[in-house]
Amino acid sequence: MDLSFFIRGLLIGLSIAATVGPMSFLCIQRTLNRGQLYGLVSGLGIATADGVYGSIAAFGLTLLTHFLVSEQIWIRLIGGSFLVYLGVRTVLTKPAERAAVLKTKTNGYLGAHASTFLLTLTNPLTILSFTAIFAGIGVGSASKSIFSATAVVIGVFTGSTLWWIILTSGINLLRKKITLQWLLWINRISGCIITLFGLLALLTLLNIAR
Repeated sequence: MDLSFFIRGLLIGLSIAATVGPMSFLCIQRTLNRGQLYGLVSGLGIATADGVYGSIAAFGLTLLTHFLVSEQIWIRLIGGSFLVYLGVRTVLTKPAERAAVLKTKTNGYLGAHASTFLLTLTNPLTILSFTAIFAGIGVGSASKSIFSATAVVIGVFTGSTLWWIILTSGINLLRKKITLQWLLWINRISGCIITLFGLLALLTLLNIAR
């Protein structure tokens, strides 16, 4: 097994995870409100989804790829609607209220992981991005070897996870210096951005439906 496949997979996972999008703002907002562990668990949900899409691209599962793309209307509808819901809820919920919720709910980590995992999966075009990147840097040949393909997938997951560790660690350092008033405005801004991403996802359905 060529170690370079793992390294290339790691770079792919790191670069895709570092792309600014609704998941980045969601993890930042969750880290600020609930702490680094909660934000990191949310990031691991994204990394898991990246690993799934990386597996599809690395192992050359064309039938599943075609299915995801062909059903993207329903997938985007669900994902866009959920993003709008999360964004609006983030805008309306006060930091103090979130703190009260934390005292009564200690089992929300599974939900944090599942929500970001499913939201990331609702963008089937991500698989096309993985496929294009794989081909561009010569990882497409990994599908010919199960060991090389596995190395790529592990690299993608590791790279994505590394990014969320770096991001949540940096945000956590600033967390104690941010007042409740600042946190309220951060919630409002991040909530509006998340809502906007959700609305944009829903608007793209108009072009797909034509």
